[in-house]
Amino acid sequence: MENTPFIPAPSKRHVIGLRCAPIPKVRIGLVGLGQRGMRTLDRYAFISGADITCIADINADALAEANDRLARSGRDCARTFAGKDGWQEMCRLRDLDLIYICTDWASHCEMAVEAMRQGKHAAVEVPAATTVEECRLLVETAERTRRHCFMTENCCYDSFALATLQMRNAGLLGTITHCEGAYIHDLRDSFGLTAQSKTDTVRNWMERSCARHRGNPYPTHGMGPIGQLLRLHREDRLDYLVSLTSHGAGEDGLQSRVNSTLLRTLGGVSILLQLDVTTPRPYSRLQTVCGTKGFVSKYPTPTIQLDGQRSARRHGATLHERCRPALARRPPPQRAQRDELRHGRPPYPLPALRPAAGHRRVRRRRMVVHRRALRAICRERQPPRTRAGFYEGLDLWLR
Repeated sequence: MENTPFIPAPSKRHVIGLRCAPIPKVRIGLVGLGQRGMRTLDRYAFISGADITCIADINADALAEANDRLARSGRDCARTFAGKDGWQEMCRLRDLDLIYICTDWASHCEMAVEAMRQGKHAAVEVPAATTVEECRLLVETAERTRRHCFMTENCCYDSFALATLQMRNAGLLGTITHCEGAYIHDLRDSFGLTAQSKTDTVRNWMERSCARHRGNPYPTHGMGPIGQLLRLHREDRLDYLVSLTSHGAGEDGLQSRVNSTLLRTLGGVSILLQLDVTTPRPYSRLQTVCGTKGFVSKYPTPTIQLDGQRSARRHGATLHERCRPALARRPPPQRAQRDELRHGRPPYPLPALRPAAGHRRVRRRRMVVHRRALRAICRERQPPRTRAGFYEGLDLWLR
């Protein structure tokens, strides 16, 4: 039975594939209005079918600023809950569907568990848990309450990650045998290792947590997209790992300390994860996938290598040419779909976007690039030679 992929047996207990009744308008309670929470609040100005109706934070000034942002974007002000226990009062409300948690990660599990116990779905910033015991508690609570507990790992929805997932589903990569992911980000200023260091101990909770941890406490940016590719807990699962952290330099041993973790799945796939936040190394999440028919890697330059073809780097035109032969067997789009493409409309529904202050120009630029790529691919011309064209071109050819 060694190396046999794990496939969960049919069960009424687990929440893999859990389905709940649809909610026409999702009413969200947002907990934590720091940097991440405020950005989350801004993004929901562009999402229809969901409203932030309640906000909670220990800082009254943050609550006022959040409502000011809601008002400036044309949305109704939210009910406010202040103080350390305000989030618990919010969880007990009957007119909320989802609790969105953007606090420091030491409180993620406690808040998510309480939200589910109160009948709410939970969306949690990464990492959702920091110990094995917390992981078990989250899973068991979701199974018992039949509520969704969703870790909002944004790197799973990175354009390159989604394109890689589509390539995997289309069979272009063959059998995946090795993946690499990482969080490589020069945060020495925040750690107190440079002259420009920040000393706000309230906001530096992430840096302090990394400093206390001797392994990799922040693995999900690299592991999230890999988990989707390998369909972990559906077709395969992790078996064992080996983790090593360099000693580091300086009086506290924090400077230039790097963690490397090797994992192996029951199906025999090897995974490399890295955490490096205290060296001058350029930002990277690696995002490397090796298969029997293809190779992809996002950093430092987006690269695709398919069997029998030269590598496709960066530009949509090159990618268009490289992927086209491998996808020739796919049926052509229907006539109605071609008509939509010719007129610059995507063959899939886009969410209704409501512009917020400062976002109109960015949105317009992205939509123009999107439409140009659609027209070019439909008419068998080269998509625009832009970074967006690279991802848009791959996305459309794989549909």
